Formats: sequence, C-alpha cells, structure tokens
Amino acid sequence: MFTLNCRGRLLVAETPLVMGIANITPDSFYKDSRFTIDNILGHVEVMLREGADIIDIGAQSTRPGSDFLTADEELGRLKDIVPALVDHFPEAFFSIDSFYSEVAKECVEAGFAMINDISGGEIDKEMISVTASLNVPYICMHMRGTPQTMTELNQYENLTREVLDYFIIKIQQCREAGIKDIIIDPGFGFSKNIEQNFELLSNLSALKITSKPILVGLSRKSTIYKTLHISAEESLNGTTALNTVALMKGAGILRVHDVKQAKECIKLFSKLS
Repeated sequence: MFTLNCRGRLLVAETPLVMGIANITPDSFYKDSRFTIDNILGHVEVMLREGADIIDIGAQSTRPGSDFLTADEELGRLKDIVPALVDHFPEAFFSIDSFYSEVAKECVEAGFAMINDISGGEIDKEMISVTASLNVPYICMHMRGTPQTMTELNQYENLTREVLDYFIIKIQQCREAGIKDIIIDPGFGFSKNIEQNFELLSNLSALKITSKPILVGLSRKSTIYKTLHISAEESLNGTTALNTVALMKGAGILRVHDVKQAKECIKLFSKLS
C-alpha cells in the first residue's frame, strides 16, 4: 500500500496500519485512554503485543471545549514519558499528537518517528517547516478553528469538496516545504457534526485522488455513542462497524483505542481484497 520513511527507518504498510492511542491527559473524552507515567509503559506494551504499528502519544485533550495547554505545559507532561517510551521500546514507531512545533521537535529529537498535527499547521505556522527539517512523516488533519471553537465552525456548502480542496492546498504546502511523507486525516468530529461525519465517511473514497494514505480516527467518538444512545465505554462494536466502512472506502491507517479488535478487522477485510 505505502511506505513511511521515519528518519531512515521504514514503516512498510502492506495492509492498513493500526495506530494505538495513549493520552497523557486527565480530561480525554474516553477515560480508559488516559494514562500516567506509572501505567503508560504497561499499556503501550499491551498495544504493541496486540499488533499496533504506531503508538500515538498525546498530552493535550482535543475533545470539544477542552482546556488549551501551552507548549511548555505539554512538554511538562511529556518530559519524563517520552524518553522512557523510547528507552523501553526502541523498535516501536511513536507519533507525537501535538500542534506545537516546539513539542514536535523535542519528541522527534528524543526518538519519536512522526508528527500528528490536528491543525494542519494552522495553529503553529512553524509546524510544516519544522517537520520538513526533521525529515519525518506528517499527519495533516482537517479542522476549522481550534478544539475550543470548532463546534461553531461546521457550516459547509459542500463538505467533501471543501475537505478535499483543503488537502490539495496543504499537500502542496508540505511538498514545497520539503515534507516527503504526508498522511491525511479528514478529522471526524472536528468542526463537523454527527450528520456531517457520516456524510464524510460515506464519501471518504473521494480523498483517494490525493494519492496519500488516509488516516481515520473514529474510535469511540460521540458520532457513535450519541447515535446509539450509549456511552463511549460501550462503543467498541460501533467503532468496529465504522472502521470496516472506512477500510472499504480506502482508509490506510486506523487510529484506535482498541488495537486487537482493529487488527482483527483489518485481517478479515484483507481477505476480501
């Protein structure tokens, strides 16, 4: 499918990849994904054993209306955890989930393999150039505004077209800056309501025209649990259902809380193709 060059280390995707989520936050929307330095090593070990290809580490909750941390505050949460992860799991591919170039740079220089930026370089204008200088893959997500303002910014004339146009521009910016490996994330739940999330998922294959790997993050989100009138903790079955649709529409990476189930989903899906 595709190959990612992480500062000379190659991550080869012959089938869709699984990105496991570990949040070092007290306020993530899904409480079972919140970890401290005391328990994150054990959780990461489990995710890697279950087959996670990438581990995504985030120090700032990006749920709607979440508190906005500064770069220094993020680094304060990460300073002990990042070197511990790299030391314990030297062969693993870690991504840093941050929209701050300073945070991204510190983590990559400590051994992380890629950058996951929910703002696509819009919050920190240095992010794209810094990523290029670090020579790591860049996950560029679609979002309007910030996590604090995005719920008010979901008016679109043609959602799929506007998301695609956004990525065409962003990919060009990244290429001109010198980023070699670009992954696109349509940003389910970010400046999009529930109906729009389903519309975008239905039209996900339109993004394949970019020829970039598509990352999908639907795991246990409100689109699932509000539609089914359940809790995030009860949303695994719904997550698997929508991840299957995403795979059928062209997703190359599934970002999930539940690695084992996602790997099984991909294994079964791969038998069809």
